[in-house]
Amino acid sequence: MTETAAATATRFMKMHGLGNDFVVIDRRSGSASVTPALARALGDRHFGVGFDQLAVIEPDPDADARLIFYNADGSPSATCGNATRCIARFLMDDTGARSLSLRTERGLLAAEDAGGGLTRVNMGAPLLDWHEVPLARHCDTLHLPIAGDPVACGMGNPHCTFFVPAVEDVDVPAFGAAHEHHPLFPERTNVEVVQVLSDSEIRLRIWERGTGVTLASGSCSCAAAVAAARRGLTGRDVTVRVDGGTLEIDWREDGVWMTGPTAHVFDGILTPDFLEALA
Repeated sequence: MTETAAATATRFMKMHGLGNDFVVIDRRSGSASVTPALARALGDRHFGVGFDQLAVIEPDPDADARLIFYNADGSPSATCGNATRCIARFLMDDTGARSLSLRTERGLLAAEDAGGGLTRVNMGAPLLDWHEVPLARHCDTLHLPIAGDPVACGMGNPHCTFFVPAVEDVDVPAFGAAHEHHPLFPERTNVEVVQVLSDSEIRLRIWERGTGVTLASGSCSCAAAVAAARRGLTGRDVTVRVDGGTLEIDWREDGVWMTGPTAHVFDGILTPDFLEALA
């Protein structure tokens, strides 16, 4: 690639939180606009880069940055907890700040350095009324009229949480795909399968709408912890064990705080030829 081409190409970062992986494009200094078509192309693990979610960093006059998220199928997502933590860590490392605020469609989220290389983000208060999740009709969100008696919760995106005796016995790809498009969820739903290990620990496996099975998910971990606490199965401060590692979720009065590790794996450049092929 010539120096001129490199200067006009779009740069990106590849990050992950517990194997929940992201392409991050920083548009604060300008770059090609991000579209659903670009998100789909980048999300392809064979013909693109591959990710669970795409995150775009934009400038914001009243926050440290504004974040926009896409699923691998190009559909928008109002929130992505692990990507928010990854970007918060990147921005804190870049500026030397120990705390900052990030704007998403979920609202203004606080992030802070939790020490020991960990990053903590307040994902906001859970949405517990049926119209907030949202559901298609009035329902008791603590006991949905779906086989398996799941719990509904909104964390900026909709969640359906099932409690089972053993998560390893569940065919998560088939189970998640069967429930993502349930008619009770007009915007589709993330699906969590949870095994309660103790009053302070749960095991979680995940199906994310628009993406599929993921090794971790911040918003799914928050929703699962909230569901367990609402059912009286755990306290409000729990360890969540996902396929990719461990998150700490603490449902406080001011919101659901999520703490865990992040990784910035590599930086790359999208070539003009790749971008032009999408036109």
